[in-house]
Amino acid sequence: MTPLLPPHLFDSHLHTPLCGHATGHPREYAQAALDLGLAGLCFTDHMPMPAWYDAPWRMKRKQLGEYVRTVQEVQREFEGRLSVRLGLEADFHPGTEAYVREVLEAHPWDYVIGSVHYIGAWGFDNPEFVDEYERRDLTDLYREYYALVEGAAHSNLFDAIGHLDLPKKFGHTDQDGMAALHALDVIAAQGVSLDFNTAGWRKPVAEAYPAPDLVRAAATRGIPFVLGSDAHTPGEVGWRFHDALKEIHDVGGAVVAYAGRERLSGN
Repeated sequence: MTPLLPPHLFDSHLHTPLCGHATGHPREYAQAALDLGLAGLCFTDHMPMPAWYDAPWRMKRKQLGEYVRTVQEVQREFEGRLSVRLGLEADFHPGTEAYVREVLEAHPWDYVIGSVHYIGAWGFDNPEFVDEYERRDLTDLYREYYALVEGAAHSNLFDAIGHLDLPKKFGHTDQDGMAALHALDVIAAQGVSLDFNTAGWRKPVAEAYPAPDLVRAAATRGIPFVLGSDAHTPGEVGWRFHDALKEIHDVGGAVVAYAGRERLSGN
C-alpha cells in the first residue's frame, strides 16, 4: 500500500483527456489525490494556442469553456474533502505572447505554468522527432533552450517555469550547465517559481525535472518549487512525491502552491 503523503501538499501539474494524450476523468484524478492524502490538486491542462502551433497535443480554443466547467464540477463534487484548483500549462513560444495573454484573461485561473516545448519548429520532447538530437550540438541546443526559458520568465505571463531541464528527457543531458545557471538567475530576479516535475522519473532520463544540481542551485537562489506529477493518468497523481520532498528539503528548498495566481507558502 502506498504511504499517505503529508496532508498539506498539492499536486499542481495534471492533465485531462482534452489535451488529446491523457486518459481518465478529472474526478478520477481528484479521487486519486484524496486517496493519497493530498490537500488538493490543480489541473493544468495544455492551454489552447494558435491553430498552427502544436495542435494535436492540446485542447482547442472552443474546448476551453468545457475544461473550465468540468474542473468546476469536480470542485463542487469534492468540496470540503479536497481543494480543487483551476490552472493551465501555457507555452512560451516567441510571437504568441498576445494570444496567450488573451486566454489567460478569459477565466480566473489559480496557477499558470510556462513551459517551453519547441525550439523553433522542433518539438524536442516529442519521441517522434528524437532523431533530431543527432544533428544538434548539445551545448548550443541548451543555450537556445534556456534563452527561451529566460524569455518565459521575463514575459510576466507565468507563475512557474515548467520542467526546467526538459531537453534531457531522452538522455541528452546538459554537460555545460552555464546557460541553466544564468536562467536560474533570471527566474529568481523575476520572482517566478519552478515546477518540480516528477514525470522525469518516468522518462528515459530517469531523473526528475530539475536535476539535483539545479534543485540545489535554485534553492540557493531562493526560488521555490511547486510539486507536480505531470499526470496524464489518475495513477500518476502524486508520483514519487516522497522522493521529491526529500530532494528539495535536503538542500533547504521551499515548496509552495498557488491560488488565484498568488503564491501560498508552506504548501
